[in-house]
Amino acid sequence: MSEEYDAGPVAALRRIAFLLERGREDTYKVKAFRKAAAAILPLPEEEVRRAVADDTLTKVPGVGASSAAVIASAVRGELPERLARAEREHGGPLVADGADLLATLRGDLHSHSDWSDGGSPIEEMAFTAMELGREYQVLTDHSPRLTVAHGLSAERLARQLDVVDAVNRHLAAAGGRFTLLKGIEVDILDDGSLDQTDEMLARLEVRVASVHSKLAMDADAMTRRMVAAVANPFTNVLGHCTGRLVTGGRGTRKESQFDARAVFEACVEHDVAVEINSRPERRDPPTRLLELARDVGCLFSIDTDAHAPGQLDFLAYGAERAAAAGIEPERIVNTWPKDRLLAWANR
Repeated sequence: MSEEYDAGPVAALRRIAFLLERGREDTYKVKAFRKAAAAILPLPEEEVRRAVADDTLTKVPGVGASSAAVIASAVRGELPERLARAEREHGGPLVADGADLLATLRGDLHSHSDWSDGGSPIEEMAFTAMELGREYQVLTDHSPRLTVAHGLSAERLARQLDVVDAVNRHLAAAGGRFTLLKGIEVDILDDGSLDQTDEMLARLEVRVASVHSKLAMDADAMTRRMVAAVANPFTNVLGHCTGRLVTGGRGTRKESQFDARAVFEACVEHDVAVEINSRPERRDPPTRLLELARDVGCLFSIDTDAHAPGQLDFLAYGAERAAAAGIEPERIVNTWPKDRLLAWANR
C-alpha cells in the first residue's frame, strides 16, 4: 500500500527537482520536473484531476511520462515513487560535521538567477531560500564583462532591482519575514577596478567582488589587482579568491597565484569578508589559506554561490569547513541579523 501524500503535485515536482540539484544530478533531469511544475501550476485543480482520470497528462505541454506519474500519484494522495527515491538518495545530511555552525547562518550572500547564468527565476530562488528557513538571501548575478554568463549591464541591473522590490512586496503582503537583498557578483577587472558603475553599486545592498578572467596572471600583478579591489569602498566580500576548481563537469583548474597574506591583511584593513565558497567543485579558499585568513583576523562569509534552488543547501559544506578551521560564528557576517549585515555592508 502506498504511503499517503497531501502536499499536491506542484510541491512534489519542485521537491524532486530540489533534491536532484542538491545531489548534483544531471541538469536535464531537473529541468524536466521544474518544467512540469510550471506547466500545471496555472491549471485549475479539477482540470489536473480530469487529466489524471483520462490519462491525458502527457498532452499538457511540458509534462512527460515521468512527471505525469508523479502528478498522478500526488493527485491520488499517494507518495510518488520518484519523490520517495529522491528523498532516499539525496535527502539526508550533506556533511557529517558543522551542524551547530550551520544553524547559526541566517542567510547567504552569493546566489544567481536566470538573469545571468543561473537556471531558475528570481522568485523560485527566493521562495526556496525562504522554505529553507533563511532570513535573507542576496541575489548576486554577474556584471557586464562576463558575457559568457550573460552579465547584467547597468540598465538590466536597474530592471532587476524593480523585480526584487516586487518579490519583497509580495512576500511582505503574505506576512513573511524573509527578505531578498539586492546584490551583485561584480568582476574584478585587470587593474583592480570593479565592473559596474559607482551609481549602480551604490544602489545595491551587498556586493561580492570576484576574479573571473586572467586567473593565471603573474602573482605580483594579481596581488595588486586583488588588493585594489578590496580597497574599493563598495566591496563587501572577496569571492572564491583563488578561482580554483577541484572537481566537477568543468574539469579542474589550478589556483591563482598571489600574496595571500597581503590580500587578507587588506581585507582586515578595509573590513571586507573573505568568502568560504561552499560549492563542492570550488572549496575555495583552500584549507591552508582559510587558516591563514583566520589567523590574520579576517571576517568571513559562508556562501553557496548557488546557480539553482537545490544548491542553496550547499551552505552545509562551507559550515563544515569553517567549523573544522575553528572560525567563531561572530566572525561570519551571515550569522548577523539583517540590519547589522546591511549596516556593515553600507558603512
